[in-house]
Amino acid sequence: MQALNGLLHTIPSKTGGLSAYVTGQGRPLLLVHTVNASASAAEVRTVFERMGQHRTVYAIDLPGYGTSERSDRLYTPRLMTDAILDLAAYIRTQHPEQAIDALAASLSCEFLARAAVEQPATFRTLSLVSPTGLSGLRLRQGPPGSTYGQDWLLALLKGPGWGRALFKGLTRPGVIRYFLNKTWGSRAIDETMYDYAVWTTKQHGAEHAPLCFLSAQMFSADITTIYDQLRLPIWMSHGVRGDFVDYRGKARFATHANWQFTIFDSGALPYFEYPQDFAEKMLVFLEQGRER
Repeated sequence: MQALNGLLHTIPSKTGGLSAYVTGQGRPLLLVHTVNASASAAEVRTVFERMGQHRTVYAIDLPGYGTSERSDRLYTPRLMTDAILDLAAYIRTQHPEQAIDALAASLSCEFLARAAVEQPATFRTLSLVSPTGLSGLRLRQGPPGSTYGQDWLLALLKGPGWGRALFKGLTRPGVIRYFLNKTWGSRAIDETMYDYAVWTTKQHGAEHAPLCFLSAQMFSADITTIYDQLRLPIWMSHGVRGDFVDYRGKARFATHANWQFTIFDSGALPYFEYPQDFAEKMLVFLEQGRER
């Protein structure tokens, strides 16, 4: 079962088996899905479909999700950032004269931002949808590369063999629907995405990355510092419904010339609720991006 209607490529990566879907023609656009118990490239489907009419679009399955490697290992911002950079390196071989436009959603905005700070010449613009690290006014300026990971909690969640059973309980179809309702802020969720979410959680090794997520291993303690270092054009968008509506931290960047903001009357994934409007606004932003 594929998450997206595109060609599925295996990408050379030091993170292990890494996959990405590809569609369209033109300047490259990289899409990065969210991170949760049932995540995959299916979470960026409407952007993949609409932007594929204008760009060559690459949608990654992050390590531990979808068709990428799901081995039992520690899933961290470093691993996720390396996967994005490896896909970016592959994209540059296909589009050697063009820097990459990229979009990420929720927690993956932290990984994409880190990738852009580490390799600024690789990226042209970033579109950050409902990014984490901006809730409240508390600054996250921990040591470089530090996380909020709780090793004791990860060990407890995995237990002596009960990690898979715990994960299966957390990913029952009704539970997946419950959390998607909270993401949307309504019951009008995308059913195609829901169906794939249910399917992907039943695959071998599906529990490993989510258990790391639940123990905060993937949350960066230095993300304010990372966001502060971004110099390329940034488009941040978010919604006003559901569990993800606190973005008071964006005030820190309100006067930064390279940041611009759009608020949608939606949940945390506005491109599902307003696919055409989102695509049109994104295209305007990409046209404004400086040539690099």
